[in-house]
Amino acid sequence: MAVTHNLGFPRIGARRELKLALESYWKGQSSIEALKALGAELRQRHWQDQAALDLVPVGDFAFYDQMLDMSVTLGNLPERVRGLQGDALDNYFRIARGRSAPSADDRARCGGVAAGEMTKWFDTNYHYIVPEFTASTRFELDASRLLEQLAEAEAQGVAAKPVIIGPVTYLALGKAKDGSDRLALLERLVPVYAELLHTLAANGAEWVQIDEPILVTELDEHWRHAFTTAYQALKGEPVKLLLATYFGALQDQQYLVANLPVAGLHIDAVRGRNDVIPLLNLLPSNKVLSLGVIDGRNIWKTDLSAVLDWLEPIQEQLGDRLWIAPSCSLLHVPVDLESERQLDGEIKSWLAFARQKLAELRLLATALNQGREAVRAELEANRAAIDTRRQSPRVNNPEVKTAIARIDVRLGQRKGPYAQRAAVQAERLRLPRFPTTTIGSFPQTAEIRQARRRFKAGELDEAAYRQVMRTEIACCVREQEALGLDVLVHGEAERNDMVEYFGEQLDGYAFSQFGWVQSYGSRCVKPPILFGDISRPRAMTLEWIRYAQSLTDKPMKGMLTGPVTILNWSFVRDDQPRSVSCRQLALAIRQEVLDLERAGVRIIQIDEAALREGLPLRRSQWQDYLDWAVECFRITANGVADETQIHTHMCYSEFNDIIAAIADMDADVITIETSRSDMELLDVFDDFQYPNEIGPGVYDIHSPNVPSEQQVVQLMCKAAERIPAERLWVNPDCGLKTRQWDEVIPALTNMVAAAKTLRATLS
Repeated sequence: MAVTHNLGFPRIGARRELKLALESYWKGQSSIEALKALGAELRQRHWQDQAALDLVPVGDFAFYDQMLDMSVTLGNLPERVRGLQGDALDNYFRIARGRSAPSADDRARCGGVAAGEMTKWFDTNYHYIVPEFTASTRFELDASRLLEQLAEAEAQGVAAKPVIIGPVTYLALGKAKDGSDRLALLERLVPVYAELLHTLAANGAEWVQIDEPILVTELDEHWRHAFTTAYQALKGEPVKLLLATYFGALQDQQYLVANLPVAGLHIDAVRGRNDVIPLLNLLPSNKVLSLGVIDGRNIWKTDLSAVLDWLEPIQEQLGDRLWIAPSCSLLHVPVDLESERQLDGEIKSWLAFARQKLAELRLLATALNQGREAVRAELEANRAAIDTRRQSPRVNNPEVKTAIARIDVRLGQRKGPYAQRAAVQAERLRLPRFPTTTIGSFPQTAEIRQARRRFKAGELDEAAYRQVMRTEIACCVREQEALGLDVLVHGEAERNDMVEYFGEQLDGYAFSQFGWVQSYGSRCVKPPILFGDISRPRAMTLEWIRYAQSLTDKPMKGMLTGPVTILNWSFVRDDQPRSVSCRQLALAIRQEVLDLERAGVRIIQIDEAALREGLPLRRSQWQDYLDWAVECFRITANGVADETQIHTHMCYSEFNDIIAAIADMDADVITIETSRSDMELLDVFDDFQYPNEIGPGVYDIHSPNVPSEQQVVQLMCKAAERIPAERLWVNPDCGLKTRQWDEVIPALTNMVAAAKTLRATLS
């Protein structure tokens, strides 16, 4: 009988209950007891959603991030939060965001600490808090979180499978703050894992899922040897280990993984289908093989008959040793499709969210265990939905395909080289040294959100809604002028999300009402659904930028999201190469760029925050992706005259190893995140002579902490050691929509003051 299980469930709640509870606590509007109670309620609800599975994950719930949870479990807390008062959860939030609730962070005791560095979780749009190490790091078990959740699950009658991050992945994804060797810590770390496994077994756990997704990346011999060392040391613990990999294929790690001393292995059979047959030949006869057959990263229905065609012979070979599951944690998809009442019916019939994916899993298990006839009606309905999508004229647009066929290299070429462009732009813009700007968005106030809700509910007509947005834009422009910023933005009051806003105005997209996915902490995004060929029926931003520019004599940036980011932050169709969809987006956004230029907009920012996120997990596959991703940006940006200054923005990723590709984008100015990493991302400029202008972000907008003028000056002086001062901009590290005006005003005041100091001291 095939065993069903899940690797993880969305933790935010179907209505973003966790987000709302977190933000209420952080504002001091609710108690920590209320927050913990909400967490327990969500866990209970989500276990009920998974009750039909043979094994249910426990420990996948986190109040902020699962990697941060693992740091707490291992006792690996940064020195700066040790000894601070308050509940342990308050210290947890201080690591995540620099502060906890006001009552816990009384200014006399805790004026805020440096937040932990945050970066992307593999090639997803989820962000994790990077573990911090030094040569003297010691680990000490704190299993209270897992034991509490395990006891809750057992009281509810859940067939619990605790979930933890594995020791090698934990070290690999962390950062040594003193430059020491992370692998040297393995000898200290593994005994704490052994103690944890022993403790879980003593509290009733039979199986423990231990996630080692780093195995789908390229590993050198030292990291490969670390797996052998770690799991040989853990093999005597009285619990069965299911070693889980996901997000890609094992490839050259197949033999290593098959022979690790664990009771079972989970692989991503969606992205790593080619691993399956070799592993059947390599796997010892006593090991479980779990196949991730339902895509945990996208929202399309599974072709169940096609999966059964290749799964049934495997079941005949493995028997009870076959487990089936989603490919990875369902953290990366929305909770429930049944909540969607406004989604187009035909498109809805093509989709599956987390709860529907688990239903698909149960159907597969029934077909395997009882025969297809037992679920014949369900399989026929699934086949009809798959066929309808493939044949729908809404998916395929011949005119768009013709436009793609006509793309040639000239579309991606600027008219003049950077040095020539820089001269004419300097003459036209007349900006001071260290020009100040922001990344695009300003706080999405309660008034903005209320107006948007009322407009969508039909309680506010379009004219009234537009007037509210104009009022908010005018306020934003006035505030920026009062602050003394050099290049202004309109604040993006009219935009719900930097991707969803554009998707709503492009043909080929559909939108959910409750399709929220966690990005980090309380930050949730609602990715649009790219289901068909993309085209732009009309201008998308022109009205708002024109209006904002009419209010000021200072340069007003036109703000667009780039094609690669729109692609990577959407649920993308799986019936054609991603590169084709990206080129369609590039042509659509190019039309918007040219419209802005014709309207007299002198600076246009095309955000590519997700450029690195789309990199394949193996370096050997990078170049193909970078070739088409950079091509798409250049198609979008490079139809303008030399006088028009093109900016791009990238955030919260390690860019050092793709700096040559970033330079090849040939944007006149790039802005990147450097505040949380203390300018470490600029180390690459010690060896790489970046030719254009750069704005290293000096204000960490993911923390409520307000940077001082001195802190900004210090960060910019570090940048000036690597980049000529005349090519440096001063800006936050990301958009300001998630912050409050009472944080933004003092932070930007200090930033502008720092720029003035820099002009006086670094002339």
